[in-house]
Amino acid sequence: MSAVVSGRPHPFAHISFPMIGVIANESQHQVIREFFELFKTPWEFFRRDGHYDVVLCAGSEVVENSSAKLVLVYGGRELPFDTAPGRPGRSNRNGLRMFVAESMRIPIYGDSVTFSPGPSRSAVLMDAESQQPAAYLEVRANGPVLVRIGYDLFKEVAFLLTEGQPIETAGIPSLDRHISFLRGLIVRQGIPLIEIPPVPHGYRFIACLTHDVDHASIRFHRFDHTMLGFLYRAVAGSTWATLRGRQSTRALLSNWAAVLKLPFVLLGLLPDFWNQFEAYRSLEGGGVRSSFFVIPFKNCCGTKEGEAPPKKRASAYAAADVAREIRHLVADGHEIGLHGIDAWHDNRMARQELNEISHVSGTEIAGVRMHWLYFDSESAALLDGLGFDYDSTLGYDETVGYRSGTSQVYRPVGAERLLELPLHIMDTALFFPAFLNLSFAEARRVVGRIIDHAAQYGGVVTINWHDRSLAPERLWRDFYVDLLEELRSSGAWLANARDTVLWFRKRRAVAFDDVDWANKVSQDGIEPGSNLPGMDVRFHNMPHPIVPEHAEARTCQLQFKTR
Repeated sequence: MSAVVSGRPHPFAHISFPMIGVIANESQHQVIREFFELFKTPWEFFRRDGHYDVVLCAGSEVVENSSAKLVLVYGGRELPFDTAPGRPGRSNRNGLRMFVAESMRIPIYGDSVTFSPGPSRSAVLMDAESQQPAAYLEVRANGPVLVRIGYDLFKEVAFLLTEGQPIETAGIPSLDRHISFLRGLIVRQGIPLIEIPPVPHGYRFIACLTHDVDHASIRFHRFDHTMLGFLYRAVAGSTWATLRGRQSTRALLSNWAAVLKLPFVLLGLLPDFWNQFEAYRSLEGGGVRSSFFVIPFKNCCGTKEGEAPPKKRASAYAAADVAREIRHLVADGHEIGLHGIDAWHDNRMARQELNEISHVSGTEIAGVRMHWLYFDSESAALLDGLGFDYDSTLGYDETVGYRSGTSQVYRPVGAERLLELPLHIMDTALFFPAFLNLSFAEARRVVGRIIDHAAQYGGVVTINWHDRSLAPERLWRDFYVDLLEELRSSGAWLANARDTVLWFRKRRAVAFDDVDWANKVSQDGIEPGSNLPGMDVRFHNMPHPIVPEHAEARTCQLQFKTR
């Protein structure tokens, strides 16, 4: 590893950095590689001639007589290692369990095992139900510290990145907590650790602002189910909400006024109050350029498993109908993405949909999010083959939170280049009566927990605020304005989906043997001409002079050469 600071060797130059050696079955190697893109720290698959500070055993083989300082043994079933004399008793379990480390809850979805308490062993993870140790630490006079953890880490990660979490545990960033727990096991033993956290330099996390354009104009809805639903909710629904104290009198009057204006809007005599493109540009301001996912074709509900989805999935507009608005957004620096109809499962239709949005917008389309969040296990590979840079479909319709258990961008199984930008917060999930049906005050608390996690651990909070949600009858404008302010005050970099994914892609490209360990960065972005923030490196248990004296909170900004 080479390191240069202002033309002279840096103290890092001759340091052998802490390394994790991983022992696992070959079938798990792909998910392990992805895990260490999320936990960005030096690691490699275990070699007999390697030198490691930490050895992580995730298969049947356990290396106890290692020169490592710490040996971590993960496994959700009884291992040959467990049958050695003096090992504590075990109790096998399967199905959802909740393990607790201090105050941090970690759901376990696969096989798990708990242990009986024993002398000279301290519990570091507990089963919330049985109050039995789910992991114990053993300090031995000769040899490394050993920690036995009663679940299979990489099977849990694979489950989260493929199946995803059920609604019951949607609010728990499980994968991020697995990383946090592993990091804590290492750091608490005083072992040096370096990592590149998912935190842009100068910020605490990323807030990705996106908008699904489902109803671009009320003029496209001439007495269809959408317009009738609007009239019902604006009159009866709004009145009932106001009487229950769930909506202000001002909002009620705004909805009634919109109903009275509707005939004049349909005749073109008054502005279309569902056309909110300019409103978003004005509200977000400050150089923020969000992403708009646009439907390619009108009156097309698509197909699903050989059957037609509900007819109301079909849109009353096509991208060509709002071409002028789309070109204005592009000219202003906003991103246009595909809001796919059949792109999730039909290669031919996916190509047609992509070409249509690219033609209308006059730009190359990088990203996609499926209408109604349709997706299956083959979708990532299909989209990857078509050249999409990212997908942002994986989230919940009916709630908010972490379907994949993480606030980080990741590569889904089956893709070679495509990255997944997980969706965390959707307006309709917060406020629709059929879903969470929250008041503004309740929604602020729910969203606040997601923001707090990101502010503490980094990553991205991806938000989908639909195109018409600022307007009658939804009138969720005030909440969105407050949300933007909270994001800014919490230290977020407000970005669109394209730039968010690009930042994570650059982070993924960093290899520790390619780091230019400079005290200061000569440029403020990742690449010349880019407005993207840089990256930091974080140090744990690294003494002076190894850690630069100027580094605040044991972090410093670095300039990276990427492969």
